[in-house]
Amino acid sequence: MYRHHALLLIDIQNDFCPGDALAVPGGDRVVDVANHYIAQWKRQGGRVIASQDWHPANHGSFAVNAGAPVGDSGQLNGIEQVWWPVHCVQNSPGAAFHPSLTSQYIDLIIHKGMDPAYDSYSAFRDNGHQHDTGLDSWLRQHQITTLTIMGLATDYCVRFSVIDALSAGYQVNVITAGCRGVNLKPDDSVLALSEMQQKGAQII
Repeated sequence: MYRHHALLLIDIQNDFCPGDALAVPGGDRVVDVANHYIAQWKRQGGRVIASQDWHPANHGSFAVNAGAPVGDSGQLNGIEQVWWPVHCVQNSPGAAFHPSLTSQYIDLIIHKGMDPAYDSYSAFRDNGHQHDTGLDSWLRQHQITTLTIMGLATDYCVRFSVIDALSAGYQVNVITAGCRGVNLKPDDSVLALSEMQQKGAQII
């Protein structure tokens, strides 16, 4: 089962946890769930992959660089964009994995959001579809056909990663206990999970 089935952890980073730059409510509560599944995968000889937001300080999605209030929306290179607080700047403490995450067992780390001209919610590619992260080719090289996905945040990076995985032909499971959402609107995470399910993901 695990030979062709990888665990994909989305952005379990300090800046998305309570008390940091772009805190997702309850974001730190996904860590124990992730560690449980990491241990399960490693016992079975499975592959564990993790993505990290990895922005340059001049990233165009940052409200301070856009000259706009945090949480407002606008356009970044013709793509609808939420203006975020500065977060997950490359090599900063905020960009590091949560210290309790058993990250030593991760087989592959995918960095995303490095082009200042495009945000990158998905672990597969940026929002403008200009840059591929290499994740798809790595999965195919290792004959992975199924992904179990969890992390932060349900309504943004998890959602986009799941939809891209489904579009690429992978079977996808989403572990809801291992996800938390930003919820700029109260129902955003519920709607995101519903969309993932409608597109073919199994919600667990």
